[in-house]
Amino acid sequence: AIEALFTDAIDATFVGPNPAINGFIKSRGEKFVIIAGGASGGSGLVVRQDADIQNEKDFDGKTIATPQLGNTQDVAARVWFGERGYQLREKGGTLTLLPLSNPDQLTMFRKKQIDGAWTVEPWLSRLEFESGGELFLDEKKLWPNGRYVTTHLAVSKRFLAGNRKLITNLLAALVEVTQQINADKAAAAQVLNAELKRETGKALPDAVIARAMERVEFTWDPISSSLRKSAEAAHKIGFLRTHPDLKGIYSLTTLNEVLQEKHLAAVAE
Repeated sequence: AIEALFTDAIDATFVGPNPAINGFIKSRGEKFVIIAGGASGGSGLVVRQDADIQNEKDFDGKTIATPQLGNTQDVAARVWFGERGYQLREKGGTLTLLPLSNPDQLTMFRKKQIDGAWTVEPWLSRLEFESGGELFLDEKKLWPNGRYVTTHLAVSKRFLAGNRKLITNLLAALVEVTQQINADKAAAAQVLNAELKRETGKALPDAVIARAMERVEFTWDPISSSLRKSAEAAHKIGFLRTHPDLKGIYSLTTLNEVLQEKHLAAVAE
């Protein structure tokens, strides 16, 4: 999605923290800005119940999957395990972190070829309900007030400059829909599941989507402090060669104007 913003193939996209960080640095801040949040939470570490993992000291010799090398959950996993003294097997240690697509995680979890997965909803809940996994760590426990960005809204600078009114309408709609979702998550889950079935031909089990919706906070707040912390983490473990400079990554003036008109609190850059 970020690459599509670079080439003007798309004008706006919902995207995760680390792709946004990488894209902003790669483009030297010239291609896009973040104009709102989308979601907080919904990620964590699920382990097999028969993997003999009871506490943080039980991961020696284990294989833990992440969705993609260098993605948001992969970075979080590498930092968390590193802070607890684990060395990766390729560096002479005992822990394997295996980048693996979410569908493949589900398959290998069932076949007992991985011991756990650090991933994001709805895959957390699918691993629990469909593969007998159990949640070992909800990532929100690692963040102040349990809040950290997992999705936000980015637009190309070209589109932002030429479509101010449309951007205002887009943000007003985002705030309205977010309020509707949070007012009745059960109803929102039904709408979401119906759309998933229309798009993919298959809906998620009711228990899966209900649990996933519980774990995700839908918010227009981009929770900027958590993005900066994610950037520092990516630099710490070597995914970013230089110290990340995210100055200018946000353009929240229009969002705050929309919030003021709706008598809602402003968000910070």
